[in-house]
Amino acid sequence: MPKNTNTSYFSIEQELTARFSKALSNPVRIAILQLLNSQSCCFHGDMADELPIAKSTLSQHLNELKDAGLIQGNIEGPNVKYCINKENWKLAKELINKLLSD
Repeated sequence: MPKNTNTSYFSIEQELTARFSKALSNPVRIAILQLLNSQSCCFHGDMADELPIAKSTLSQHLNELKDAGLIQGNIEGPNVKYCINKENWKLAKELINKLLSD
């Protein structure tokens, strides 16, 4: 019998935990979050200098983190400055901690 794949079956907490976990499932994204968490914000070009990946690959990972709501980007002139989305970062930590402690 097929499993119920209707998303209404799952709670909002389960959906958010899965969304955040998916965004955290890549070591490059972990490194990006650690870099951003160690400072207030960082420009795309500066991150490209710090991480051993192509700028286009970095952009893809930043988009994944942004889509998950863990970071936010602000355009400043020709550059994009990225920061941790503090509200969602706190929520992600709470939900993942809850999952791991249950």
